[in-house]
Amino acid sequence: MMMMFANLKSALSALAVLAALAALAIACSGGSEPEPRQAPAQPAPAQPALAPQAGQPASPAQPQSPAPAAPAVVVEVVKEVEVPAEYVVVETEVVREVEVERAVESMMVSEEIVQAATAPTPAASMPAPQAASPASPAAPAVPGFNAVGGTSAVNDAAYDMTFFKHYGVNPFIDTDDDNLSTFAVDVDTASYSVARAYVNDGYLPDPASVRVEEFVNFFDQGYAPPKEGAFAIRVDGAPSPFGENRHMMRVGLQGKTVSEDERQDATLIFAVDVSGSMDREDRLELAKRSLHMLTEQLRQRDEVGIVTYGDYASLVLEPTNGGERRAIAAAIDSLRPGGSTYAEAGLRLAYEIAAARVRPDRITRVILLSDGVANVGDTGPESILSQVRDYVDDGVTLTTVGFGMANYNDVLMERLANDGDGTYHYVDTLQEARRLFVQNLVGTLQNIAKDAKVQVVFDESAVRSYRLLGYENRDVADADFRDDTVDAGEIGAGHSVTALYELKLQDDAPADGKIATVKMRWADPEDAEVTTEISRVFNVDDMAWQFEDAPRRFQLAAVVAEYAELLRESYWARDGSLKSVSEQAARVRRLLPNDLDAAEFAALTARAAQLARETP
Repeated sequence: MMMMFANLKSALSALAVLAALAALAIACSGGSEPEPRQAPAQPAPAQPALAPQAGQPASPAQPQSPAPAAPAVVVEVVKEVEVPAEYVVVETEVVREVEVERAVESMMVSEEIVQAATAPTPAASMPAPQAASPASPAAPAVPGFNAVGGTSAVNDAAYDMTFFKHYGVNPFIDTDDDNLSTFAVDVDTASYSVARAYVNDGYLPDPASVRVEEFVNFFDQGYAPPKEGAFAIRVDGAPSPFGENRHMMRVGLQGKTVSEDERQDATLIFAVDVSGSMDREDRLELAKRSLHMLTEQLRQRDEVGIVTYGDYASLVLEPTNGGERRAIAAAIDSLRPGGSTYAEAGLRLAYEIAAARVRPDRITRVILLSDGVANVGDTGPESILSQVRDYVDDGVTLTTVGFGMANYNDVLMERLANDGDGTYHYVDTLQEARRLFVQNLVGTLQNIAKDAKVQVVFDESAVRSYRLLGYENRDVADADFRDDTVDAGEIGAGHSVTALYELKLQDDAPADGKIATVKMRWADPEDAEVTTEISRVFNVDDMAWQFEDAPRRFQLAAVVAEYAELLRESYWARDGSLKSVSEQAARVRRLLPNDLDAAEFAALTARAAQLARETP
């Protein structure tokens, strides 16, 4: 009798356990309806956040309700979730403590976490975004999407939260009205790299992002270095293939070269943006790899310091001699993204440290690496520069280097460099980082000219009208050409500067007449009181008879300029097409078979022409 009672008791206990298990399974699965997609309960700070449904804002994961009371058991529950085609399922085992009545063991729950798939990027080489650090919001799952919530770019734009400024397009000017053209030189190249990133991602660039001079100055022009002095002026020209009854004139300035052994010692203070928006492979990680490249080129007598800024500015590495490779590399590797973007504080701290290290015959430079979007404190170029302008006057120069695209401020980066007596570059690939920080390191670091200006005096008997291609935001009043208090451009060692003019010649222009006199004026960067001016005359008979007879790199520069004119939707290129530019680029590439930049340019123009055909 007792045995029967015991067996009955055991059976009832088993039934109770099974009932509890069934209740628990129903509670975890939410009944017959599938659970909404949401992140697992904490803790798991490094676990990827659950992606929102398309078109819906992101919301934080809600903690799950406590499990119902049950005997002490170990249960494994797998939740089934309906997954749309655009998502993938990532199986993640999460161990968590669940409070169970009279429990003495933990419950292990294996859940399927639904995570947004990385959409196929237009550029196959674009790495997948990394998980955000606990201190920062999750990075967007798809390159180009905004970082503050949502899965679609604003206004169907290629990228959202980008800031560019269109400075207009220079008109033709009659020499009878004004035969002087004056501008500050510019050796920036960022605009071309930005456009390249657009095209490689499968988009035509924002017209406001295109600055013709930066496209042209990206390419080697093949100028011979000066035989003496700091600069040589080179001028040539030919009939233009892109406009009826137009000629094109190329004005080139070539700076003297300085060998690595002759380069001045340098103190470099890196101001690195580590805000949450930098949390991508093509941003902070690419910036870190770029810094490794640069520091590996430095010498024992050089110095490197690192300042970071996110929610606040922080000194990560005191100025350290360039021979301390391990310490520098460790500091670079330690950089992690997170927080807002307090650019003003970061630049101010970097400038303060750099200013304390200024020495005669030594380069002192702040190098800013950022996506340019400041959102704490002063956020515009004027207000930020007002905080550090005195340091600029003390001899601390600034190089700005942009990374990333969506959530990118081209306006801020360019203005900071221009007003900070430096240059602006954009790094979209490791190859571009190598070009800037390895191949052109001396020119990147050491200036040979300060406040450099050019003035072209056109001869009215030969030239009816002229138009400068680009340099719209570098215009200088003609009367200020010899005013050495007017801020202008800086040129690094070995750098060249090119300006292209479209000309309409007089019908009766004399064959031996003068077209223009080109003048250049600059100050010595070591002693601003020493100013030099040189000039060169260009005559009608210096023109090539046909475009194809002109120097090969002249032809390349002209095609590059027309490409930029079309991309920025210039009125003066209204009769042109990307298809014709692509054909010209392919022809010039054959003239320069060993020029990798010319080969890449030909491929880009072909891709741009295809995108133009596909664009409704």
